Amino acid sequence: MSAPGTEAAAPTANWPSAWLAGTTDNSAGYRDAEVAHVAALAKLLTQAGAAADAVRLVDVREPDEYIGELGHIKGAALVPLATVEAAAAAWPRDALVVLVCRSGGRSGRAAASLRAMGFAHVVNMVGGMLAYNAAGLPTTR
Repeated sequence: MSAPGTEAAAPTANWPSAWLAGTTDNSAGYRDAEVAHVAALAKLLTQAGAAADAVRLVDVREPDEYIGELGHIKGAALVPLATVEAAAAAWPRDALVVLVCRSGGRSGRAAASLRAMGFAHVVNMVGGMLAYNAAGLPTTR
């Protein structure tokens, strides 16, 4: 059974906003999401083929980590932390951006940077890929 708000439902016009309702405020101005909530989003994106300009699932680890022992979430784009601001310059500021790293630290820093750049909907996955793997959720290598 899924946690409330984590079910992968058919997308509607306001589904990114509805998905955000299952996240919590972070004092740095972005939002935090538990791994099950991010897993449900990844499943929805895979099934629905959501447009990349509406939602971005971004892994900010280094390339060797992305393909390494912890793997990555299917559909997550690799954008190492050092390159996030440059890459984000081309992203729509109203897109939902969900950030992932090994433990949540680097993705939290990336989230704070994106908020400072004017992104409206920025989410950090709490616990990173360590928590995602501990929860037994599927990864890709």
